[in-house]
Amino acid sequence: MRAMVFEKPGSVLVPVDRPDPSPGPGEILVAVAACGVCRTDLHVLDGELPFPGHPVVPGHEVIGRVAAVGPGATRFRVGDRVGIPWLGFTCGSCAFCRAGRENLCERARFTGYHLDGGYAESIVADERFSFPVPAAYADVEAAPLLCAGLIGFRSWKPVREARRLGIYGFGAAGHIVAQLARHAGQEVFAFTRSGKDASADLARALGASWVGASTEPPPEPLDAALIFAPAGELVPAALRAVTPGGKVVCAGIYMSDIPSFPYSNLWGERSVRSIANLTRADGDEFLALAPRIPVRTEVEPRPLAQANEALADLRGGRVRGALVLVP
Repeated sequence: MRAMVFEKPGSVLVPVDRPDPSPGPGEILVAVAACGVCRTDLHVLDGELPFPGHPVVPGHEVIGRVAAVGPGATRFRVGDRVGIPWLGFTCGSCAFCRAGRENLCERARFTGYHLDGGYAESIVADERFSFPVPAAYADVEAAPLLCAGLIGFRSWKPVREARRLGIYGFGAAGHIVAQLARHAGQEVFAFTRSGKDASADLARALGASWVGASTEPPPEPLDAALIFAPAGELVPAALRAVTPGGKVVCAGIYMSDIPSFPYSNLWGERSVRSIANLTRADGDEFLALAPRIPVRTEVEPRPLAQANEALADLRGGRVRGALVLVP
C-alpha cells in the first residue's frame, strides 16, 4: 500500500510503499476512502506535540470500508463502512477509564500519532474504537465529522445553554459547531483571522449574527466562547468578550502560551477550561445527532499525494471548511 509517512522531527511527509497491514485480535483492516486533514496533524509535524519516537502515518478522520477482520473481531463485517477517530485505544482499567472519562486515560494511544493513521490506502484499527458512519454522508463529507465534529461537539456541550456564543477560529470544527449552535437556537459570533476571509464568508453563510477579526471585540457581551485557533493570546481576548459568569473553552490539543492578563478579566465568576480528546460516548451521541440536524460539512478533496500541500494550505489559513485526502 502507499502511505504518506512522517519519519523524523523537522521533516515533511514522504510517500512510502509498505506491506499491506494485517488485523490482529479484535482489529479490523480498513480500505481508506477519505481522511480529513486536521490541525492536530500540523501539531505533530511541527513538533508542537512530542515526536512519538517512530515513523508515523498521520490522519485521524478516517472513512473506509472493512476489508478484513482479525481473530475475535465481531462488531463489523467485511464491506461495512466505518469511521476511525483520534482516540485509538484506552487501557480500560485506570481511574479515568473506570470513571467513564476515557478521554483522559493515562495509557491512551491516538490514531495518526502513536498508531498509524489514514494518510494511506489501508489502516488497521481496534474495532472497539471505530464507529458506523451515518448513511446520509458521502465519504469525503463524513471525514471531518470524526474529529472536527467530535471534538467540536464535546467542546460545545459545556456551553450549549449559552444564548450568545463566540467561536474563535472558524475552520473545520468551527463551521460544524456553528450548525449545532444555530440548531439549538444560539446566536453565533464568529471570529476569523481578518474577518474578511473565506472563513468569514462561510460563517455568514451559516447564519452567524456577527463576523469579525479575532482582534475585534464583539458588538455585545458573549455568554460563552469556544477557541479552536491554537493562539494563546485569544484567551484574554475571549475573557474580555464574555459577560460575568461566562465560560471560555479551549478546544485544541495544543495552544501557544497564554500571556499574562489582569485578574479583572477573570473576575465575575468567568471561567476557563480545556477539552481533551473524546470518548466513544461522544462519538455515538454526535454521529446520531449530526444527520438529524442535519450538519453539512464544507469540504475540499485533495489527492493523497498532495498531503504536504494540503497541510501547508491549512497552516497558511487558505482553507474554507475542511480539506480531505482521497487515496
